[in-house]
Amino acid sequence: MNTLKLALRGLVRNRRRSLVTLIAIALGFAAIALFAGYTHNVYDGLSRQSIHSELLGHLTLSKRGMNREGKLDPERYLLTPGDIARIRALLKDEPRIKLIAPRLAFNGLVSNGRASTIFIAEGIEPQAMQRLQEGYLTVEEAQSGAYSSFLKQLDPARPEVVELSAGLAELLHLAVGGQAAMLVNTLGGQANAQDVAVGGTFNTGSAGSNDKFAFVPLALAQSLLDADGKADRLTLLLDDVRATEPLRAHLTSKLAAAGFDLEIETWQELSTFYHQVHNMFDMIFGFIFSIVLTVVVMSVANSMSMTVVERTREIGTLRAIGLKRSGVVWLFATESLVLTLAGCLVGLLVTLGVRYGINVAGISYTPPNSATPIPLLVDMDAARILFTLVLMGVVGTLAALLPARRAARQPIIDALGHV
Repeated sequence: MNTLKLALRGLVRNRRRSLVTLIAIALGFAAIALFAGYTHNVYDGLSRQSIHSELLGHLTLSKRGMNREGKLDPERYLLTPGDIARIRALLKDEPRIKLIAPRLAFNGLVSNGRASTIFIAEGIEPQAMQRLQEGYLTVEEAQSGAYSSFLKQLDPARPEVVELSAGLAELLHLAVGGQAAMLVNTLGGQANAQDVAVGGTFNTGSAGSNDKFAFVPLALAQSLLDADGKADRLTLLLDDVRATEPLRAHLTSKLAAAGFDLEIETWQELSTFYHQVHNMFDMIFGFIFSIVLTVVVMSVANSMSMTVVERTREIGTLRAIGLKRSGVVWLFATESLVLTLAGCLVGLLVTLGVRYGINVAGISYTPPNSATPIPLLVDMDAARILFTLVLMGVVGTLAALLPARRAARQPIIDALGHV
């Protein structure tokens, strides 16, 4: 007996109920797929922001203890020029490493001549800054221009030129080309100051740091701190984000064998904001998914229960001509599976249409703790869409089992005489 053919006939016979159930499944599937696509875009944007815009790179190498004891005694935990040269030599044959950039962090006071405020700065080579930012913007984001304020640039020919965060420049009323003075303590504890020029401003993407952050050439940072040739860490840029964890394990062993006692941190470990947002959206996705799954189960179960009641005599006839109880169960399970998969297919088409509309609409919004609006874009998260399709197919089929088993257990005589 052709079960699939009978299942299709049953769905067509109850076309109104089947259509309502299909619409419920389609809208639920589309809601999950669209939210999954939105979160995928958010995760991708946050990872690129952490790696490229915040200049974290993929891996960060520092002497063990720099993140703790190094706060009180930084000179003891700095990498010397000899250390940097040896590490570069050890890693030059690693094909996945695109860049090794020495970094030096410091803080102090910056003044416009009339007012002063604190600042936190990162010293980095201008060429390294440019390479770290490569790949930050997608084609759509570059065309929208929404992220252009995040880009930073230092002049390799002018070591006195610095980049200030937009809020810090506004606080001191400093325009591009304006003059300021930076005052810091050297590694030996002496005061040191140097005049600087504002080469540009950038947006950190966070309201909490947009009024105190700066990027300066590495040579200027070393001069201010009296740390010639030294760095507090090395930033590594890789050719693929997926190589981050495998390469960390490999480099840990390789550098330890060469006598270096280093800590290697990934960009995920250094970006607390990424972790917080990722965990929040995962929780929201799980909540939405649970609600939609419940709606699908209830819709399919209700539809199948009503179908079984209305087709009791048909079930009795099928049983009378030789269809086994398992055949009745399989018939309704097939109807449910076909209905669920059809609903998911329609939901996928709805997803594609709505996604296209959102992406071309040019919608933007300002996230919490952000200093600038960003475009609302939706990706296609194939992994989650496939997972949702399979799970909804399984759950939708299981939702039909209870009414189907109840129908199959009915005596044939009672089923044929049902009114």
